[in-house]
This record gives sequence, C-alpha cells and structure tokens, in this order.
Amino acid sequence: MSRIGRKPIALPKGATVSLKDNGIFVKGPKGELSMQLVEGITVALEEGQVVISRADDEKQTRAFHGLVRALLANMVAGVTTGFEKKLEIVGVGYRAQMQGKKLILNLGYSNPVEYEAPNGIELSTDGPNKVSVKGIDKQSVGQVAAIIRGFRPPEPYLGKGVKYANEFIIRKAGKTGAK
Repeated sequence: MSRIGRKPIALPKGATVSLKDNGIFVKGPKGELSMQLVEGITVALEEGQVVISRADDEKQTRAFHGLVRALLANMVAGVTTGFEKKLEIVGVGYRAQMQGKKLILNLGYSNPVEYEAPNGIELSTDGPNKVSVKGIDKQSVGQVAAIIRGFRPPEPYLGKGVKYANEFIIRKAGKTGAK
C-alpha cells in the first residue's frame, strides 16, 4: 500500500472538507478549492481527519492513491496558511515595481516587461529587487513564479537574472585570455 496515500490528513481549525458528486471541496479562512476525484479512489471523513483509500491494487490506482492524498493535503494547507514563493532579481539596473495589479520588470531589455497575475495570485515587491508570489493554490503559485523567472533566467557567468530566493546558481569561469 502507498506510504503517502495511507497517511490521514488532519484538518486544522477553520478548514472543512465536503464531498459532492465525485468532487472534493475544501473551504478555509483564505478561500475555497475543489478537485475532481479519480476513479478507484475513495475519500472518507473520520473524526477531524480525511482518509483516502483505493479500490484495487492496479498500478494506475496505486499511483493515483498517493497523488490524490498529496493534492488534498496541499489544498488543506493552501486554504489555511497559503503558499508563497520569493524571487530575487540580480543585475545592475534590474528592478521590479508594482503598478496597480501589474508587475513591471526592468531586466536589461529595451522595454520593461509587464506581467499581470491571474485570479487568486497576489504579487508584491519587497524592495526593488525582491518579488513575492502568494496564493492558495500551490500549482498556480509555482507556475506564476516560473513564468516570472522565465523572463530572464539566471545566467552562469555573472549570475544576472531572476532567481528563486533559495536557488543556488553554479558559476562558470569565463575566458582565461592567457597565451
């Protein structure tokens, strides 16, 4: 049996899980998320915990067992505490600023890059070279952070570009120039 799939999910205060029409709905203080159930996976509510079980031992069902449990745990964490990714901008003249709901990035191109976050995602700048991406959906937060990082990924020679706050860039040596 799946080691991850059989672990119950404890519901923190303020979070509620409801099952309707082959779907799971999680509601909490920060918002509401939903997910469709996969065939062969059942979800049950027991004494403030959510227990996920599977119908058979086929390979596909076993794979979905751990996946559904992990997605449901992320939904519960998202509606109670939320998720956040921090980005750093490294480079001379590189900076970020908010203009209403738009993020304006000066990344060494001839024109600034403008990015407007999708619904449910909150962007903020913590100084001219730090960007914070917050939201309740872990996948959406990661995707928006990856899109922003993709505007100017960090390069290995000078380390310039947009990188995650905890990312380590392996630096390369430049040309030696010796004869």
